Amino acid sequence: MFSVLRLLPSLMRLLPPLTPIRDHLPTRSFAFVNYGIIAANVVVFLYQLSAMASGVSDEAFARQWYLIPRQLTHDPIGAAPTIFSSMFMHGSITHIGGNMLFLWIFGDNVEDAMGHGRYVVFYLLGGLCAAAAQVLADPSSTVPMVGASGAISAVLAAYVFLYPRSPITVINPVFILWIFWGIFLYLPAWVVIGEFFVINLWDALANQAQGGVAFMAHVGGFVGGTATYGLFMQGRPRMNGYGRWQRLAEPRKRREWT
Repeated sequence: MFSVLRLLPSLMRLLPPLTPIRDHLPTRSFAFVNYGIIAANVVVFLYQLSAMASGVSDEAFARQWYLIPRQLTHDPIGAAPTIFSSMFMHGSITHIGGNMLFLWIFGDNVEDAMGHGRYVVFYLLGGLCAAAAQVLADPSSTVPMVGASGAISAVLAAYVFLYPRSPITVINPVFILWIFWGIFLYLPAWVVIGEFFVINLWDALANQAQGGVAFMAHVGGFVGGTATYGLFMQGRPRMNGYGRWQRLAEPRKRREWT
């Protein structure tokens, strides 16, 4: 048993990350809330760059806008707005790029399932759960928490429970296998999102938050989304028959391949 536990870090490093490119489910309505959230993240990131270029110190900016667990526990009323402002802040262009890619792929279908108004609340609640998980994990931490990852993790949780067999196009993570299976693979959502959760759970348990990206927040957002998505689906038509979506998606896929 102990030998298996000692091998876990090596086994986790062997798990190749799956980078999704797109899903293949159509939506019944335009996901203007999801695209609005993406636009808001981009605008806020440009504001961050502008503030840094104008000479604002990283420390002063972090105290004002980033969620810092120690600051929140010592001044909960004064620091409470940072719970939400930090959801729209990012540490780098690759950070925001990866987050917005996941939100673009998975968010529109979750919004379509829940409805526009419910989706806004669900998204923000997911970010709140993420912040709570990170603060509870280390209330005295002075490492700033930034990024939409926690809220997006809640969206991923809802997607995988709503559409577990939805085909997701991912980049083949093993270059040598491109010879046999090509650059892209088509995997069910439960595999892609399941791997995301497992990797983040392991990082949350084994590593400290790095570079302002809090792994425990990802887990908290995912667990929060799992616990609450059913509530937000109350009274909404459930697309339990995946074949209905598949029949809508097939004509689109045929047009893409011709």
